[in-house]
Amino acid sequence: NASRHCRKPVINAGDGVGEHPTQALLDVFTIREELGTVNGMTITMVGDLKHGRTVHSLAKLLTQYRITLRYVAPKNLHMPAEIISFVASKGIKQEEFDSIEEALPETDILYMTRIQKERFGSEDEYKACFGQFILTPHIMTVAKKKMVVMHPLPRVNEISPEVDTDPRAAYFRQAENGMYIRMALLATVLGR
Repeated sequence: NASRHCRKPVINAGDGVGEHPTQALLDVFTIREELGTVNGMTITMVGDLKHGRTVHSLAKLLTQYRITLRYVAPKNLHMPAEIISFVASKGIKQEEFDSIEEALPETDILYMTRIQKERFGSEDEYKACFGQFILTPHIMTVAKKKMVVMHPLPRVNEISPEVDTDPRAAYFRQAENGMYIRMALLATVLGR
């Protein structure tokens, strides 16, 4: 742990398949900007939840609020047990679904993630999971009018480009928020 050996502030800018705390901060900021609050929301996380460091940090940070978490993941790519037990220990309701369509009608925030090719042992393992959960305008028809679609970016194919023009697609606004949140963090640690 670098912070133990360094006299200066250290910011974790994402560590492999572990955590991504600055992303979690900008994600919660984005939810508040888009919907006005985080409390009372149902947040559905989709994709490779096993290796997705963004969803690990976000799930932990969201335990500060009264929320419901839903998970949609390919077989063998479920949220790690230690995250599930941490979230449960904070009294947060968690639900697993087999498809985006099933989870969508009650969802307030749809958090899409990519299937990360570099995290797989073999091409075949990757191909088995690739393209299982793709958000399209057709699927969006069952979503709430005020739902927010988020994605830590980059995307591969899990959000169809046709969704980009949907007012509920917040991922480019989310990316912009990342710049402001990280500027604020840097200013804070530099004592400005």
